[in-house]
Amino acid sequence: MTEHLPPDVAEVLDALLGDDDPVHLALRVQLPHLRVRERCTCGCGTAYFDLDAAAVRPAPSGPRTVVAAEALIRTGDGDCPGEVLVFARGGYLSWLEVCSWSDDTEVTLALARRSLRTLRR
Repeated sequence: MTEHLPPDVAEVLDALLGDDDPVHLALRVQLPHLRVRERCTCGCGTAYFDLDAAAVRPAPSGPRTVVAAEALIRTGDGDCPGEVLVFARGGYLSWLEVCSWSDDTEVTLALARRSLRTLRR
């Protein structure tokens, strides 16, 4: 379903939008039409999307920019150095953001990916 997305982005989106919430289900339908337009240059893994909005319907998340999904990032020792969020604008996937709250731990999409894998087990 998300083979055209980079594996790190695809796996994190899959985990964050993986439940039966109506907004998440509608956003998952958009994944085959999603492309990464740009990535943050700092190395965090934040990704900004382009989407063929004519090919899909908007999710029922409203006309504004909203946090459509989010998860805390946990390290192996239980620390929580940040979070990962999926934003939708006008019902369409807009970007995936990695937020750091720590000066001690490098918070990246790779760390978020490992953290989300642990939660799914």
